[in-house]
Amino acid sequence: MTWQIEVDRNTCIGTGSCAGIAPEHFELRDRKSCPRHPTAEPDELLVDAAESCPVEAITIRDATSGELIAPEP
Repeated sequence: MTWQIEVDRNTCIGTGSCAGIAPEHFELRDRKSCPRHPTAEPDELLVDAAESCPVEAITIRDATSGELIAPEP
């Protein structure tokens, strides 16, 4: 299984919580979150990072089915 990582940079306010929680998956560029890679193996840190975003700019989906993994609706 592979997860797809998306960040809506128009929504992101640059708190950096995602990069603090999962630095191997996120970095800040121009004060906005950016995934280091568009996909990743399942990792609970990705869920934690998406859940920590105060404006829900991060979505994690199953790359095959498109099912939303995080944040919880």
